[in-house]
This record gives sequence, C-alpha cells and structure tokens, in this order.
Amino acid sequence: MRTTTRQFLTYTAFVAPAVIFFVLIILVPLIRAVVYSFQDWNGISSHIGWAGLNNYKRLLQDQDFFKSFYFTFKYVIVTTLLFNVAGFLLALALNTALKTRNVLRTSFFLPHVIGSVIIGFIWQFIIVQLFGEIGKATGWGLFTKNWLSLQDHAFWSLVIVAVWHSAGYFMVIYLAALQGVPKDMLEAAEIDGAGRWGRLWHVTLPLIRPAMTVCLFLAISSSFKAFDLNYSLTRGGPFGSTESLALQIYSDAFVKNLFTYGAAKAVIFFLVLAGITLVQVGVMKRKEVEM
Repeated sequence: MRTTTRQFLTYTAFVAPAVIFFVLIILVPLIRAVVYSFQDWNGISSHIGWAGLNNYKRLLQDQDFFKSFYFTFKYVIVTTLLFNVAGFLLALALNTALKTRNVLRTSFFLPHVIGSVIIGFIWQFIIVQLFGEIGKATGWGLFTKNWLSLQDHAFWSLVIVAVWHSAGYFMVIYLAALQGVPKDMLEAAEIDGAGRWGRLWHVTLPLIRPAMTVCLFLAISSSFKAFDLNYSLTRGGPFGSTESLALQIYSDAFVKNLFTYGAAKAVIFFLVLAGITLVQVGVMKRKEVEM
C-alpha cells in the first residue's frame, strides 16, 4: 500500500505541473473564447452583453473572412508541400559523406533560430530595396517590380520567405529519420538489384513514414497559425490579399475592438484546424500500420 501511494505521489509530482500549465494556458483560454463568441463585448467596456449566435451569423456574410480563409488554405497547401519537399531533399543531400556536411547543416538550420518577425523585416528590406538594385544592375524585369505591392507576387514572397525560414527545421527531423534507416536493409535491396531510386522508394520512404507524419502535422499546424511573418512582411496587403486568418482575428479583436466577433472567428478556426489535423494524423498513422 505504501509503495502504491509513493508511486501515485511520484507520478502526481511529475505530471501536475504540466497539467496545471495546460489547464491555465490552453484549456481555460479556449473555454473563455467559446463563451466570448456568444457575447457582445469590445474588450474595453465593463458591460458585456449576450449576442447568442449573432457573431456566427455575421461570419456567413463576411466576405473578408472567406477571402482570408481561401488565402490561408492556399498558403497551407503550398507551404506544407514545399516545407516537406525542401526539408527532405536537404536531408537526403546532407546524409551523404560530404566533408562540409556539418557546416551546411548548421547553415540551413540557422534561419529557423531567428525570430519570424525579424526575418519578415529583413526580407521586406531585401525585396523592396535590394531587389530593385538587382533589377537596375541586370535589367531583369522580375526584380524591377515591388513584389509586396502586387497580389500574386506578395503571396509568393510569403511562401519563399517561409520556406527559407523553416526548411532547415524539417531537414533536421528528416535527417534523424534517414540516419535511423538500417544499412543492412539498404545493402540487401542493393544486392537484390534495386537501384538508387528503388531503394529510396521501396525501403527508405516507408521506414521514415513516422517522420513524415510528424513533419506534415507540424507544417499544417504552423502554416495555419501563420501570423508573425505575415504581419511583419506584408501586414495582409496589398488590399487584404495576403491576410491570414490568424492576422485577421488579431486585427478584429485588438485593432478594431471587435473582441467577441474575433473570438467567434477563432472558434471556427480552431474547429477547422483540429478537424484537418485529426484526419491527417489518422490517415498517416494508418499508413504506418500498413507498412
């Protein structure tokens, strides 16, 4: 009995801090956001009214909300694909016996250490100032344009900077997975006549599928929640064409003082993200079981 009590107290001592932080930082704000979404409050006034479903009904007529929803989905699809492809290709290249592989690994991972807001301001200067100078020096029309003032160019500016910033992080995950692939299985496949691409497709990719699940989950969740890079690089412009859902929720709640309306958007945002993430993880986990 004493041993059971001691074990219970030990588990509680280790688990309790994490549970307390989870409840205070994630669960309580989530519940409050759901409650706020049914209320009418500007975030400042002492009077909080009851709005019922009015905030959600208003969403159905908000064209800006659907516009940002479309942009966010497009951004998530493109960046999730490029994050994983770029990260995997870098990991594949740096998993070879290059003399400079440690330096290259550090170089590719280094941008991820820098804050996204700082990265956004740095690239804003590069795109607005340096690209113009490159265009004048080379005569290339692509660099003579201000990318951030054109809708299509602004979108791809965000994508390029995001991939440059995050590819090294995904590279590390894929690199760890590649180094865990048993060499004897690759050698056996080579003896059986499998070429380089055959070994990659039939041996390496199935064995690193757990890493692919993790990377897809991280890419989807981080792209959906994109805010700081979006805020510092384009601020949703031009004309709201690159305004992500996270940026629009922030603008509604803390700039326009539409606090409860922003909470309603946040609840819908959470439900969509949770649903997509659960489906993605479930599908990938099933593939791992079938492997």
